[in-house]
Formats: sequence, structure tokens, C-alpha cells
Amino acid sequence: MKKFLILFLLFQATLYAQKPVFTTAKVKAATVYFNAAEISQTASVNLPAGTHEIVVKNVANWVNENSIQIGTSPTLTVLSVQFTDNYISEYEIDTNSPLVKKVKDSIVIVQKEIAKLVNSRISEGKTIDLLDKNQQVSGQNSGLNVTELMKMVEYYKAKRAELSNNINALAEKEQKLAEVLKKLNDRLEVNNKNEEKISSGKLILQVMNEVAGNVPLEISYLTNNATWAPFYDLRANNVTSPIEMMYKAQVTQSTGIDWKNVKLTLSSGVPNQNNQAPLLQAWFLRYGYVPDYSRNEDAKSNELSEVVVQAYSPKKNNVMIRGSVSNFTTIAENQLNISFDIDIPYDILSNGKKHSVALKEMKLPATYKYYAAPTADKEAFLLAEISDYSKYNLLKGEANIIFEGMYVGKTFVDPNQTSDTLNLSMGRDKKISIKREKLVDKSGTKFLSAYKVQTFTFETTIRNNKKEAVQLMLKDQYPLSTDKEIEIELKQSDNAKVNSETGILTWDLNLKPNETKKIRISYTVKYPKNKIIDNL
Repeated sequence: MKKFLILFLLFQATLYAQKPVFTTAKVKAATVYFNAAEISQTASVNLPAGTHEIVVKNVANWVNENSIQIGTSPTLTVLSVQFTDNYISEYEIDTNSPLVKKVKDSIVIVQKEIAKLVNSRISEGKTIDLLDKNQQVSGQNSGLNVTELMKMVEYYKAKRAELSNNINALAEKEQKLAEVLKKLNDRLEVNNKNEEKISSGKLILQVMNEVAGNVPLEISYLTNNATWAPFYDLRANNVTSPIEMMYKAQVTQSTGIDWKNVKLTLSSGVPNQNNQAPLLQAWFLRYGYVPDYSRNEDAKSNELSEVVVQAYSPKKNNVMIRGSVSNFTTIAENQLNISFDIDIPYDILSNGKKHSVALKEMKLPATYKYYAAPTADKEAFLLAEISDYSKYNLLKGEANIIFEGMYVGKTFVDPNQTSDTLNLSMGRDKKISIKREKLVDKSGTKFLSAYKVQTFTFETTIRNNKKEAVQLMLKDQYPLSTDKEIEIELKQSDNAKVNSETGILTWDLNLKPNETKKIRISYTVKYPKNKIIDNL
């Protein structure tokens, strides 16, 4: 019994003294969310029967340990899994790529040759120093005759010249080798750039294997530092054609590992958010301050601001990708999110840069009309109305506008609307001129007892300089009161549709080619004369 116990203890000691088995994981697929990514990797390891420690290299620099899943052979049991980015082991071997090893070996040889040249140059210099000192000693020795002195001078000149020439030759060889070394280092840098990035992240697996042999590993986990954003190209040839939309994505990742030739899935889900259902508490009212409603902020309703965009010209135009990318993308609409499965393999490097991924091409039937709100912007905008837009699985994102073959700027696609139609701003049209001005002779101020009454009259002139008729939706506004002492009355609206809750006036105008129309609004504001309204 005693011998059996000793043998058992020796077996256990030998078992736990075994070297860990190293393997390198390769990225197979990645599901990218708005704030994270689920990475799927594969690896294999040759194991004898028994209990072992496996170190899986080349996983992300940060891993959510709760999300790690290991799939493997039925003969292998995973006892524990641990993530680390600082694993140090005396057994780990520093392996080099065959593409890099040859360059590194050449660098070592050149560095040794440079070191030999430096040593020879220093030796020659020391010899010159020794000759110079010997000359000083010989010059102080008055026992030399002229003949002996001349022989010594000739020897010194010849020897010193020989040594100086040797130093120059050695320095020249050293410089040439330094140039060779620089080229080799440049080649090493290029090769390293072409190599797949190996991260510092590792998974440490404690496993028990029943049958010796090669064991496959299927690894998946969640990691941060990866994101994607929807992006669109909107192309329209004229105001009668449908919109050709290229549904795209900008994918960014800095997980520490390069994704080479991987299958991508993009999801609108947020995996790391809090999934605890909220509980409502009692709602108690309390006094506070009255907010300051200003004309430039709250008085301009969402109805006005949602379609006004600021276009700009980029450094170079984006070109819409052509091809049947729709055949390679499957869109799945789930209960809580939308996912895009892409069959085309992609390379997404871990450099934090945006990588463009084409998802789907589609044609959107559109109805076009023009829109103008001269109180906010003096130009007219072309709007494309998309009905039944929910079936296109659109997500909120920026869009390039290409109209009549020309890049005209950017807009924003926001499908999270409550209206039946989606308005896409297709840019400005300078051929529709708009001018809004205050009519001085129709405006003025009067004083009635303790009150001041101000009258404001504005006239908007719209001209269609196009060769075809256009339909224009014009919006203007008048102020609203939040104080019972301030009385506002709309005097003239020229048959506008008036929204008394927002103060927005709307006209639907049909303008013939080269036709000009004038719209006039007038309103009065009555308030105590000892007070000032600073945003009127």
C-alpha cells in the first residue's frame, strides 16, 4: 500500500510538472455589434491521454470571460478556462515566421561583420596613438644621430599613412554594411506588416483527454474594441426615377488580432447592455424653475428641424460599389434586432481604421418634392418620400447623395420615425430662389395704455428657375406665448395650413417654369411696455 501511494504521488508530481501545450488560434468568423464583437476561432492540438494545460495564443487582447465557449471532441473534457494577457512561461517557444526568419538571420550576420570592422578600426586607431607617443619619446632622446632620426621619421610616416588608410577602408566597409543592415531592417518591417498580427491575449485551458491524438478546438467569446455603423449611398438620376440605394457598413476593430478572410455577420443588437427589466417607482411632483423658451430652440418644432441638413463637399468623392452584392448578403429580422450575414470573406485589420463593407443594393420607389423653411435656411431642398420603408430594414446612419451623376453632399437616414413616409433629403437646389424680407411699411410699434403692440409682416418670394414645374412645400412660423401677459395674434397667413400648437405655417405650392409667387404673413405681439422680450 505504501509503494502504491508513493507511485501515485510521483505520477501526480510528474503530471503537474508537464510542459503546457501551446497552440495558435485562427479567426474563422466574427459577429460585430454596435459596441462589441463575438469572435469565433479554431485551433487544434496533439495531446496524449491524461490531464494537460493548453495555452491558446492569438486571442483578443480583452475577452469577456463569462462569454467564453469551447467546443471540442467528446473525448476531451474542459475542466477550466481562464483568460490572460500577461502569460509568461519558461516553456513558451519564440517561433518565427519562415518569411521573417531568413531576414533575421541575415541581420545577425551583418551585425557581426560590422562589430568586427569596428574592433579592427579601434585597434588601428590605438596603434596610431602608440606611434604618436613613441615619436614624442624618441624626440626627447638626444642620443640619436641625424641618419637614425631620418630613418625613424620615414618609418613613422609610412606606418602612420598605412594605418590611416586602413581606418578609412574599414570605415567605408562599415558604412556599406550599415546600408545593407538598414535595407534588411526595412524588409523585416514589411514582412512583419504582411504577417497576421499576433496578440498578447491567451486562453489557459485545463483539460482531461481520454484518447491520445489530435483534438480540434472551436472557441468563441465576446470582446470590446469592435464596432460598426450603417452607411448609405443614395443615387438618383432625376426626379422621376427610383432611388438606387447601396446599403453599406463601416466596420472598425482594434481587438489585437487581424481578421483575415473571415465570414462577417453584422448585428444591430447590443450584447453587453443591462437586460434587467425596469421597475416603476412612485412619481412625486415638485416645484422647479420655468424653462426659458427661446425662438431659436423650442419654438422651432421637430417638424421644421428634421429635414434641414448641412451638406458639405468632401476631399474626394465616394464611389458606389457596383456588383451583385445582394446575392451574398442575407438579412434576418429578429424580434429585437436585425442581422446581416455576409458570404463574401473580408479582411478587417486590427488598426482602428474604418473598413467599408458592401451589404445590399436595392431600389426604393420615391416621390420627389421640394422643401423650404426660409427662417432656418435660405435655400430649397429636394426631398424623396419613401412609403412603406419598414420593409427595407433600414438603420440610422449617414448617407452620401449622388444626384444626376454628381456628388452633392451628405444627409442622414433616420427610420425611427412615426410618420408613414420616410423623408430623405437629396440636397439643395439653387435653381429655386427664395427671399424672405420684412416689410417695413407694414410693420411697426404702438403703445396702448400700459401695453406695447408690435406688428411684424414678412414677405417670401419664391421663383422657379427650372425648365420644369416643381411642387414645393414651404414652411414659415410665428411665435407662441408661454405667458398670459403676452398676447399673439396671427393677422395674415395667405391660406396656409396653420398648426396653432407649434406656430408652423405650411403651403403646398405648384410652381410652373420661371413662375414667381409671393407669400405674406403678419402677426401682432402685445405685452406690458415696461418689459422686454429679448428673442422677438
